Amino acid sequence: MKKKPTLHDVYRARARIKPLVVETPLLESAELADRTGARTVHLKMECLQNTGAFKVRGAANKILSLSEEEKHKGVITFSTGNHGKAVAYVAGRTGIKAVVCLSEHVAAYRADTIGKLGAEVSIKGNSQDEAEKNYRQLTASRGLVPVVPFDDPMIIAGQGTIALEMIAALPDTDVLLVQLSGGGLLAGIAMAAKSINPDIHIVGLSLQRSPAMLESLKAGAPVQVEEKNSLADSLLGGIGFDNRYTMPLVEKYTDEHVLVSEEDIKAGMYFLFEAHRTIAEGAAAVGVGALLSGRIDVTGKRVATVITGASVESSTYLSVIRQQHERNCHP
Repeated sequence: MKKKPTLHDVYRARARIKPLVVETPLLESAELADRTGARTVHLKMECLQNTGAFKVRGAANKILSLSEEEKHKGVITFSTGNHGKAVAYVAGRTGIKAVVCLSEHVAAYRADTIGKLGAEVSIKGNSQDEAEKNYRQLTASRGLVPVVPFDDPMIIAGQGTIALEMIAALPDTDVLLVQLSGGGLLAGIAMAAKSINPDIHIVGLSLQRSPAMLESLKAGAPVQVEEKNSLADSLLGGIGFDNRYTMPLVEKYTDEHVLVSEEDIKAGMYFLFEAHRTIAEGAAAVGVGALLSGRIDVTGKRVATVITGASVESSTYLSVIRQQHERNCHP
């Protein structure tokens, strides 16, 4: 078994992926600090990343680390959307063939985007775990090299580069709020942040409708949860039945877990639009939504969260903004 990633691996990842990613800005939200009682709140704008989401960091670190023989074989992954898009983007930029396995639960616009980047899209099954089974069959039959969405030390280290940028700019951060689904983002950021500053408080944010990692942590082993429709569709999916890395890292480095509702997500999306004119997908807004809900006490704290992406269907986004605007105008 490969070793768990370390802070050194995250620094190596930062050097490796530099040609394919941008160092996204940190936006201070005075209004959000005002409304939550925090000393400061900063937003890490991964929605401005090359592919519109943070996932390109992990995908680039994994693919760029492959041998020439492995690159020649081509790569394959399974995804709820953003990771598949990242793999397609990196593979396209480096001249490598790519196959992306999706479930029927993944929004059609995400599948279309992946296809337009040049990857072959294979859609099968009603859940991420079923898409993973299809991916395993194709991996074996076609000899492709796996680039899994989260449970891989190279993926985790790539996502951890976000923490390096955040702490370099904001070394006195007290609280970090990070999205939690399969755990690659939280594992990477939490491990890197805690390795630099053990006192930083890490909060994992899970969907109330599909908290796969939380249920798995309670059970002491990976469990499958029902995937229900959510505005944060990129946070849907299980953690993999053979999870080796993200589950123990999340358990070790996360100080607090918070469940986020659909109403919280809508509130977060609307706040980002109204206060900062920022388009954020549902998963990207969970940190803001959780802060606005008051479920996390950040009084007097220096807080940061990640706006993970902007991959949202136009009609869905506009519907949320109109609905929230009407609610705020006519409470």
